[in-house]
Amino acid sequence: MNRHTPTRARSARSARTALAAALLVAAAALSGVHSAGTAAARPAARPGAAPSPDAPHHGAVAGARTPGHDAGRDRAVEALKDGRAAHRHARSAALTHNWWGIFPQPGTHDGITATHSVDTAYRVSNADNFTYAPTTKAQNSCIEVVTAYWNSGNELWAWDWCSRNGGPVKILPLDADFRAKYTTAVDGRPAFSIQLVKDTGSGNRWSSYLYNHRTAQWELLYRQSGTDQSDLDYGWDIFEIYASVNPATGVGYYCTEAKNTVFDSSTIQLRKNGVWKPARPADSPWTEADPSGRDFLCPPLKFLQAGANDHWTVRQ
Repeated sequence: MNRHTPTRARSARSARTALAAALLVAAAALSGVHSAGTAAARPAARPGAAPSPDAPHHGAVAGARTPGHDAGRDRAVEALKDGRAAHRHARSAALTHNWWGIFPQPGTHDGITATHSVDTAYRVSNADNFTYAPTTKAQNSCIEVVTAYWNSGNELWAWDWCSRNGGPVKILPLDADFRAKYTTAVDGRPAFSIQLVKDTGSGNRWSSYLYNHRTAQWELLYRQSGTDQSDLDYGWDIFEIYASVNPATGVGYYCTEAKNTVFDSSTIQLRKNGVWKPARPADSPWTEADPSGRDFLCPPLKFLQAGANDHWTVRQ
């Protein structure tokens, strides 16, 4: 998914982000990059807490399947690809693409894990609108794990960034079975935990995992190797929209439909030298400090820095 700015205002903010990122890259270069190892297994998390990233990794996510050609999903994929060129033009009059969260910087990690809220009751009505929140990718990783709310159904996607064609290659419906296996209550809301790690001694091979609370282990969602085709040298854990204005309300369709939905990413950790640590201001700057809901077609939207860069919340 492209992270280029769709508006002149976003361009100005991106310039500030780029400057901050350049300083962070220089600092990261002093510490070097590593080839990560596998730590010994630790006890599984207590109910309601984020699981240990070093909990056992075993088995595969049952029910994850390769998507067929669905007109709606294909349209979403094309919109995301088109977004790559959007930075050269003004934003589309019909569609606003915007995002907010953290950008883990180059050289700071070879793995990322986070716990993401999910609202299976949230429904997107407009066929051209998509809410990807939260969505996560590590620097140069072959995979992005996406919570995809869209018109044809809510799904978890493993997006392949090392294939030239790109797109979701594994999908998992966000249904009752998903909630039973992969979610637990965090701050009173269902949430699931994902992990992306670069495999030791494998070149640029990445594995994505989903934590099964029934079995207390991480299950493989998708694995891929190759060269990251995103043309971006940082990672992300963000709230992201492709949205249009509902003429009946004057705000984005999702602004009304997600009025009671909380988008939350917590316990964001980065792995380096085999050790997991919370994301920090020094390695994972905010995409911007104080965004306006108006830039997201939703004036009442609030963007909360709930932690020192390891926890964010977007809500009305």
